[in-house]
Amino acid sequence: MYKAFFGLNQKPFLLKPEPSMAYGSEMHNEAFAMLRYGIEEQKDFVLLTGDIGTGKTTLLQALTSIVGDKVHTCHINNPNLTNKEFYTILSKKFGFGDYTDNKGTFILEFEDLLSECHKNDERIILIIDEAQILPTPLLEEIRLLSNQNAQNHGILSIFLVGQPEFNVRLNEEQLAPLRQRISTRAHLSPFSSDDTKKYIQYRLRKAGAKDDKIFSDEAITLIHQEAKGIPRLINIICDKAMLQAFADDKKVIDQEIIKNCVQELQPSSGQTPQPAALPTPAPEDSAKTGPQKRKIPRAVVIGLIVCAGLIVIILAVSQFVPEGQAWLRDKAAWLMNQFDKLK
Repeated sequence: MYKAFFGLNQKPFLLKPEPSMAYGSEMHNEAFAMLRYGIEEQKDFVLLTGDIGTGKTTLLQALTSIVGDKVHTCHINNPNLTNKEFYTILSKKFGFGDYTDNKGTFILEFEDLLSECHKNDERIILIIDEAQILPTPLLEEIRLLSNQNAQNHGILSIFLVGQPEFNVRLNEEQLAPLRQRISTRAHLSPFSSDDTKKYIQYRLRKAGAKDDKIFSDEAITLIHQEAKGIPRLINIICDKAMLQAFADDKKVIDQEIIKNCVQELQPSSGQTPQPAALPTPAPEDSAKTGPQKRKIPRAVVIGLIVCAGLIVIILAVSQFVPEGQAWLRDKAAWLMNQFDKLK
């Protein structure tokens, strides 16, 4: 909507990861170099951590885009799995067919795959995202799976990608064998204020902007402060601000626009609106109208009429059928009881 207004070829602050728009801060370049080193040196395990929105997925996509046809990538985005579900996914990804719940069969097929890759000078990268939620038994299975590397010359590299709390989990005693296998680590921290400015200007240039001053320095300072240097939050605020500036017909985004955008993006209090109360008559109205009568449902009215009619009929018939008077009077009494209940 605002692309033509600012002279852009594309939207610069999309939320989905865009490797072509990846900004190489010093920190991101170092992390990228560590990941690439893990592949080239055939490391068994590579660990990448970072807070939510710091660019882990974008960095991985940039990495996998340059590895070439000789490297096969298997990416698991949601690892909250049982061991069986994990092997089922790997079986499908590696072309083994349906997992038969026989781990021995899977291991044999996996060994054959690694041997074939070794002959063809190929590699396999298994990327497991959101590693901080991996169940402990599955982490152990993943460690044991990497043991196949010993006889297949490091064909498999496993990338564990997660939030910083995964480092805390790795300190658990039962995960010591896995922790000792991780020799290559990289961490992504939030941007500095200088990186935030460079990031915004870089994304604008990549999107075709000819003017580096679309965002004022004061606006960028406030963006960094509100986003706390998190690239994803920077994108959200900047995209909202550009839309607002377009609506206001302003070519320069100032601090005031950022303030308004941040305020609009703030989550609500979370309280669910209560339904409006039914109007109640004022005290003087109640006095005038007197007590309100309860409305009787239509079905109850019909029931009352039917019972009354049956009682009259039974009592009338009992006058002409002496031998059945006692039975008829019992029925009439029962109906009268039901009549009282309906009232």
